[in-house]
Amino acid sequence: MPRRLGFRVEKWPISGAFTISRGAKTEAAVIVAEISDGTHAGLGECVPYARYGESLESVGRQIEQLAAGIADGMDRETLQTVLPAGAARNALDCALWDLEAKRAGATVASLAGIAAPAPVTTAYTLSLDTPENMAAAAKRSARPVLKLKFGADRDAERLRAVREAAPGAKLIVDANEGWSHANLEENLRACAEMNVALVEQPLSAGEDEILREIERLVPLCADESFHDCESFAKIEGKYDAVNIKLDKTGGLTEALLAADEAQARGLQIMIGCMVATSLSMAPALLLANRAAFVDLDGPLLLAKDREHGLRYEGSTVFPPEPALWG
Repeated sequence: MPRRLGFRVEKWPISGAFTISRGAKTEAAVIVAEISDGTHAGLGECVPYARYGESLESVGRQIEQLAAGIADGMDRETLQTVLPAGAARNALDCALWDLEAKRAGATVASLAGIAAPAPVTTAYTLSLDTPENMAAAAKRSARPVLKLKFGADRDAERLRAVREAAPGAKLIVDANEGWSHANLEENLRACAEMNVALVEQPLSAGEDEILREIERLVPLCADESFHDCESFAKIEGKYDAVNIKLDKTGGLTEALLAADEAQARGLQIMIGCMVATSLSMAPALLLANRAAFVDLDGPLLLAKDREHGLRYEGSTVFPPEPALWG
């Protein structure tokens, strides 16, 4: 029986607002792709990201254009050749994995030949705000791992305020390309002084060559500078870690390859996410046991999650049930 491809746009309210150096938003807009064979249906969720030239409309068109190919039996390997890395391919790739698992009566982990996911500790993200407000949020959260959204004036002050409020927490700083050559060394010194474990993307992806030359007082992680396996050559010598997000790699298939390559190159791995529902987090959890840093808190930032969502106990996230994905 021919397969059928459908997709839908969903909008999920964020609890409060989510603010980074590029702006704020109050809802997570996602696209859910569904591939059905008449008996089983596989699902995949993606988040179109304007930073990478994507929109709900453009990603929807990319998915729609593959309806005939999916109906004719297009597999994951072929998908990698007909769509570039990005949100559209992520939704379709994950839906194909999910469909294959349901048809086989197996898990995606077993089909991929990797270890089954286990409970892991995720970072919890604090939005960019005043030093006082970020410190108060850190104290309220009482989380063991905090990811701090920076990228504005007074970041060193923000960091010191958060560290005072959460002296025992592991801290990750994410500048979202918001620092400059002028304040880079000052901010990195503050990170070293405050025992920050990792700094994500301090400079713009197009202006990070200086990272080859400076003393890296804190390990640096490529996010906007890293998308898929083709990115490794561009970031060599500039970063100590890579943030693997399925919306950047174009799905789990490429993410698995990227994790292999990162380990071969001696780079630490962060498994990251966009603000989205548990359906986006579930495939990424298959990579979490290979990661030094796990940042899969998207559902915790929403006012509500979808049905059959992942179970979170504090900062511990548990593997998905088959009713969700995989």
